[in-house]
Amino acid sequence: MSIYRMNKSQKRKLAMFAKCMLISFLAWTFFAVSNEYTYQMRASLDYVNLPENKAFHPQQSDTVSLKVSMTGWQVLMTKFQNDTPKVQVDLSGLKNRNWIVFSNQIGFINRQFPSEKRVLAVRPDTLYFDFSKQSQKKVPIKPITSIQFKKQFDIIDDILISPKYVTISGPNEDVAKIEYIETDTIRGTNVSVDIRTASYLNKAQRTNINFYPSNVQVVVPIGEMTEKILEVPLKVVNAEKFTSVRTLPSKVTLTLLVSIKDYNKWTPRDFEAAVDLENWEDNQVQYLPVLITKVPKYCKVLSVEPQNIDFFVRK
Repeated sequence: MSIYRMNKSQKRKLAMFAKCMLISFLAWTFFAVSNEYTYQMRASLDYVNLPENKAFHPQQSDTVSLKVSMTGWQVLMTKFQNDTPKVQVDLSGLKNRNWIVFSNQIGFINRQFPSEKRVLAVRPDTLYFDFSKQSQKKVPIKPITSIQFKKQFDIIDDILISPKYVTISGPNEDVAKIEYIETDTIRGTNVSVDIRTASYLNKAQRTNINFYPSNVQVVVPIGEMTEKILEVPLKVVNAEKFTSVRTLPSKVTLTLLVSIKDYNKWTPRDFEAAVDLENWEDNQVQYLPVLITKVPKYCKVLSVEPQNIDFFVRK
């Protein structure tokens, strides 16, 4: 079978055709991303200018659909963004009615977006609210962390928060359900020193609850860890109906991970290892597993030796 070979003139024509196609594609792409498009996107609501001495319940979801005019390039970039944008809603109008109309706030909403993005409409256009009696109380703050530590480092003490409590106010039934407030997630990578930061409180799903203060100072104590080996006496539980119980061995060896700062602080008295004789006769076991029933905070048990022990009982 013969192979068709192009001459130089044909090769030049093919190369010219390919260049023209590429230029046409780039030109089409340029015009496509430059044109204006109408795009539907979801947004979460953030209420501002809340009416004083009024507690409210939104009667609809805390997300809305925005009809936005933007260029093709911005539409493309929006598709790659995972975060849901937030839209502030001015609730000052609730002083004399129980609804808010978005079409009256389009100018206010557009000021929250770049000038090249223009919000045309919001669906639903009207938000309705129920009002109820307002109450307030103080609740503790719970720090949330997602920290990747440098090798041999970890949290070595209680996380310090200032202030420790936040005052919340809102509808009676909603306030009563809240036992604590979480901080926004405190993050770190390859961390080997204390983290000191200001963290905002997480208001997710609590748009009708007011916080004071809205942020706190957080200190996460971080230090170097090392291994420590201790021999801990074995304790026998649920052995009241036996005259005596003897375990072999009478102690177990714990390999621990503790902070260097507190290395000399921990002694066998701070830990507890036990074997449980409850249901031993019914199960007819020859060995009992060792249970670690007491470990100080910020100490980790790496291993227990032995994990099962022999025993003798006298009835």
